[in-house]
Amino acid sequence: MRRPLIAGNWKLHKTLSESVQLAEEIKAGIGRDHEAEVVVAPVFTALTTVGAAIRGSAIALAAQNCYPEAQGAFTGEVSPLLLKDAGCRYVILGHSERRRLFNESDSFINAKIKAVTGAGLIAIFCIGETLEERLEEKTFDVLSRQVRGGLQGIGTDTMARLVIAYEPVWAIGTGKNATAGQAQEVHGFLRDLIASLYDAKTSEALRILYGGSVKPDNAAELLSQKDIDGALVGGASLKASDFLPIVRFRQT
Repeated sequence: MRRPLIAGNWKLHKTLSESVQLAEEIKAGIGRDHEAEVVVAPVFTALTTVGAAIRGSAIALAAQNCYPEAQGAFTGEVSPLLLKDAGCRYVILGHSERRRLFNESDSFINAKIKAVTGAGLIAIFCIGETLEERLEEKTFDVLSRQVRGGLQGIGTDTMARLVIAYEPVWAIGTGKNATAGQAQEVHGFLRDLIASLYDAKTSEALRILYGGSVKPDNAAELLSQKDIDGALVGGASLKASDFLPIVRFRQT
């Protein structure tokens, strides 16, 4: 059975002290008696500080991005090896904000996935369609292209170090979210796609998260769907009082 994963993407928020306070509140709130795996992704400057705050707890540390080279003349970038050294277990890749604001291509994201998994980290590989693409009924075409491009050259063994996060772009930070039925339809499509690209065993083992305005009041319905294995949470991860109910969605 796939263990649920709830990841909080703090994006460009929180100072060092604020990050530590939030991490400690989440740590105190979940204790060790919860079903889901919990991940937090603070800004780069807070990674080691937050890592120290959650050390010994059930919370894993994630970075929000990386560059696909181990080292070199790449001013301003951070490598998977440096993130691993900072205590990260996960790295978020291909988020729609990276694609849209920084023009990241499927091939560049593919290089990042290979670098991250090659360093022994777990990639949270984000995909999703825009509102225009959904209205034009191109959702499955877009997702298929993103998955095939992002996983080009990724072998079956490497898939064990990968999580897919479906985030409809039209639902990120908008207050809108896909209905439980819409989300399940897409997740079912993605699981079938992975089975066709790899095999049924790989598909069944893969965790596929939903992201896009996940909140305490909609988490249980979304995350109870057959093929939804957790959530990549944005705004609601910035307050422990919002994030903790999502972590405990099976207990509400």
